[in-house]
Amino acid sequence: MVEEKKRVKHITLTSHPGQPGSGCVPVKWGATDPLIRGPIVGTVTESRQRNVIGTHSGSYSVYRALAVASGSLKPDHKPDLTNTAPAEPIGPYPSWSDPEKIVSLDPFGAIVADAFKDYLTKGYDIRPTIAVTKAHINMPEIKEAMDAGRLKPDGHLLLANGDVVVTKAAIEPVWYLPGVAKRFGVEEAELRRVLFENTAGMFPELVTRPDLEILLPPIGGMTVYFFGDIRAASDPKIPLAVRVHDECNGSDVFGSDICTCRPYLTHGIEVCIETAQKGGAGLIVYYRKEGRALGEVTKFLVYNARKRQEGGDRADQYFARTECVAGVQDMRFQDLMPDVLHWLGITKIDKFVSMSNMKHDAIVKTGIKILERVSIPDSLIPADAKVEMEAKVAAGYFSKDEKPTAEELKRVKGRDLNE
Repeated sequence: MVEEKKRVKHITLTSHPGQPGSGCVPVKWGATDPLIRGPIVGTVTESRQRNVIGTHSGSYSVYRALAVASGSLKPDHKPDLTNTAPAEPIGPYPSWSDPEKIVSLDPFGAIVADAFKDYLTKGYDIRPTIAVTKAHINMPEIKEAMDAGRLKPDGHLLLANGDVVVTKAAIEPVWYLPGVAKRFGVEEAELRRVLFENTAGMFPELVTRPDLEILLPPIGGMTVYFFGDIRAASDPKIPLAVRVHDECNGSDVFGSDICTCRPYLTHGIEVCIETAQKGGAGLIVYYRKEGRALGEVTKFLVYNARKRQEGGDRADQYFARTECVAGVQDMRFQDLMPDVLHWLGITKIDKFVSMSNMKHDAIVKTGIKILERVSIPDSLIPADAKVEMEAKVAAGYFSKDEKPTAEELKRVKGRDLNE
């Protein structure tokens, strides 16, 4: 009887659809005016203000909990947002007010201190979900490209020591559940139920609060690196190079040669620099989707299974072994990926540094034109990664290189995209 009373009390705390707290501001996703759209409030310091499911910082919220539990962080701490405004302004763009173009991030997430100043003054605990700053990056492959004469320092974007001047943005996921469900072609109620069940009931509000349409999922977000003028990305007259890259810690950071991830990433950066130096702009989008979003443990298990099978690592068994362990070949599901491009107001990509059909099709499906796909040069493919390339070609991951038509070239006012 005691246990039953506890259970009823728990449900009561999270099951009041249509009756948000007295301080809760409703979210009208897709509204042009941020004050009409309303702030995203995932605070745990002021429960009555909450208008979303989940909390800010994704999986890092667990570390916040540890900091609070250990006494290192005051439970009621609110961030001081003085001087945290974006280093470069971004938007707004028409896509910000299209509820179908952006469903997995908050387009106003970088400017909450300005857009929702009145709410902050009133004591609302509103936190940015996007931060934009400036930095230098330096990778040995860029210096190698300089030594080989493919890239030349200009003293502005690319410095003599190999430093590259960039603007970068960190973005946390913010899911508008009705839009996410529509993007995947499922009923919102079904999406909520499956999310609830597969997080072991982590967020009861998924099934008890249909009035809360925003979820802050406990997953990693993305980092975006801009080469050249950020505003150029939204101008269809200016050439734009883009590489959308999914995290691969082993290759990207530690140089593992079993895949082409780091070589493709650095090649994409080189193309972005080259395009920006010629008056265009470049963009690298780095998603936290380790191991095709299967996770690194699963990835390493698959490595073992592939190499220990009879006949060794073979292209014809590459994805079969993945399915044996994970149940699917790939869980990245690129359907949400184009949202960041719409956040930047992009309508056309001149050079898409990827031969992935999944990425290409997801982007063009949302109305963004891709003129040319740029493949990785054969010379950059590690010997141990050739089986991966062969397997992906056989599985239909990649397409043959496509060149822009004469008509498409005219649309960018005579600029030579292949110079």
